[in-house]
Amino acid sequence: MRRAVLTTASTSALVVLLLTLKPHHSADPIGGTPQTGAASAPAPTGSTHRGTASTPATTGSAHRSAGQRNGTYTGAPVTTKYGTVQVAISVKAGQLSTVKVLKAPSEDARSREIAAYALPRLTQEALNVHSAHVDAVSGASYTSAGYVRSLQSALDEAGV
Repeated sequence: MRRAVLTTASTSALVVLLLTLKPHHSADPIGGTPQTGAASAPAPTGSTHRGTASTPATTGSAHRSAGQRNGTYTGAPVTTKYGTVQVAISVKAGQLSTVKVLKAPSEDARSREIAAYALPRLTQEALNVHSAHVDAVSGASYTSAGYVRSLQSALDEAGV
């Protein structure tokens, strides 16, 4: 009888201990440091600007106060755990008007399926709020984080 009580108590303690442990992940899906140097500090110099702008590309507050820049801007490619995400945006009247996904995770069928589900939702939400402040899509945390970082780099470049 003592063995049964001791075994039950120790098993219960072990289960509780295992349930309280948190797994460690090597990459932070949201926030965290980017895995590529290109995504960490996009240069707002207009180097990949392909549209027509009424003002020359400058930096800092003069860039933002220069008014409304129209054109197409390419975001930095962001490498995620499941593949690279990159977007291009069009700006009209100083607001985000279109978002086009240039690169999406496609290394395997599951990555393509998640990207096909998440990217249209992220794009629609970004167009609704005219910024990169969008919620991550459930089940696509890494893809969502890469999308947001690439989108923000394009918006920074556009001065929006």
